[in-house]
Amino acid sequence: MTQDSNAADSTSPLDPPADRVAHWGHATVDAMSRYVATLRERPVHQPTTAARIRERLDSALPQGPADFDEVLRTFHEVMVPMSRHSGHPRMFGYVQSPGTPVAALADFIASTLNSNVTAWRSAPAAAEIERLSIDWIRQILGVESGAAGLFVSGGSMANLTALATARRAKASTDVARAGARSEPRAMRLYASAETHHSIAKAAALLGIGADHVRLIEVDERSRVRVDELIDRIEEDVREGYLPFCVVANAGTVATGAIDPLETLAEVARRFGLWLHVDASYGGFAALAPSVRQRFVGLREADSIALDPHKWLYLPIDCGCVLFRDPSTARATFAHDAEYTRVMERDPDQTFAFWDYGPELSRRFRALKVWALLRCVGVRALGEAIEANIDCARHFERLVEASEDFEMLAPVELSIFCFRYVPAAMRMALDRSDAVERARLDRELDALNERLLVALQRDGSSYLSNAGLGGRFSLRGCVLNYRTTRRDMEILLADLRRVASGIRREAPDSC
Repeated sequence: MTQDSNAADSTSPLDPPADRVAHWGHATVDAMSRYVATLRERPVHQPTTAARIRERLDSALPQGPADFDEVLRTFHEVMVPMSRHSGHPRMFGYVQSPGTPVAALADFIASTLNSNVTAWRSAPAAAEIERLSIDWIRQILGVESGAAGLFVSGGSMANLTALATARRAKASTDVARAGARSEPRAMRLYASAETHHSIAKAAALLGIGADHVRLIEVDERSRVRVDELIDRIEEDVREGYLPFCVVANAGTVATGAIDPLETLAEVARRFGLWLHVDASYGGFAALAPSVRQRFVGLREADSIALDPHKWLYLPIDCGCVLFRDPSTARATFAHDAEYTRVMERDPDQTFAFWDYGPELSRRFRALKVWALLRCVGVRALGEAIEANIDCARHFERLVEASEDFEMLAPVELSIFCFRYVPAAMRMALDRSDAVERARLDRELDALNERLLVALQRDGSSYLSNAGLGGRFSLRGCVLNYRTTRRDMEILLADLRRVASGIRREAPDSC
């Protein structure tokens, strides 16, 4: 037997035999399918502690291999019971996607290939699938041909990438090379008071400064006040600042509000500003017939931030940034180095993602996007998104017909904000003056905060919170294709059941 034959017969924990890998794969897919099939039977969340989880994990540094069945046992006995289940149909907290089986399997394949999608030469098939998937997203949004972009880790990185490009495009000097201090005038960025905090964080990281993010007040539907925006821009021009970008929201994280995109595009053109739209949550609602028209203004944007791992129901991580003119991104991020020099001549094959964003090493995020769109299709996705919006509207109607809850903001997409108001407190509010009403509102804030914590611990339904007009709001977001109108009814019943327990504990506060 030759040396090569001996090597082929040997096994290593790093490269086990094919039949063992197949066994592991079957066991893993079986565990995944059983988990998904039993999601509705599980509590959304069971309270635990860091200490309890650590007690269940062997903390000793492994010196030798363990059987894969031990890994799966940890999944079943620790991860599942001690996790908050994003895929549960009554997981309404935050903006949380359930993930989909087909996308999970695509992630499995992507990890098997382990393509590093830095450039076409590094991963030819992966690069073409990413470029195709980005173009499909462009078509979903109705953005003009010629726009392009790339996948990033999430909406925060998409916003950072877009604002870096806006800064480079609108500064009077090449700040990417000479530094932020080379710009003689302080740059100013404009966004509504409801804009995601990643915008201010990006401004801080880019040297613009969080203090130079001008937050504009919103109207009764949480949309930016265009008249105030114009006043602030004109004021800054008079005072010697350099206005360079306005950020519009296509679905705020608190209420789902959509700014007047086409009007903001006109303002941006009037003052020569870059228009960036943060559509991380709401952008893919352009697939839903009932709200599609509200996203027409996306085609006017210079850049758009999106999160396919939100309303395309994909597993984290998968954000996306689109540029109407990709050459602006290339001017911002292209950087030459001998070790990245591409020697191909065909323009398609000299393409490098590192020229259009901040990352060099990039995982094959596009495969799950491509697989989902191929296996499901945009028609079914649009129907699922429409059903999510319908669930939020159904809950709004239930609250409006109730005597113990009230809406705190209109439903714009699939986010609903409301609070619990016991009948006695509702009567007191109706007959109180401004001072007394303020005191009662503070009591209601405290009561609703207790209700939220109790609901989360209960486990049947899960909400998060928001601050609206100085009031504490219970907040939910329907972002799950498994959620039905019946789940919205169960949520209201859960709240009443948990609230009755709070009343028994402290009747005077209710």
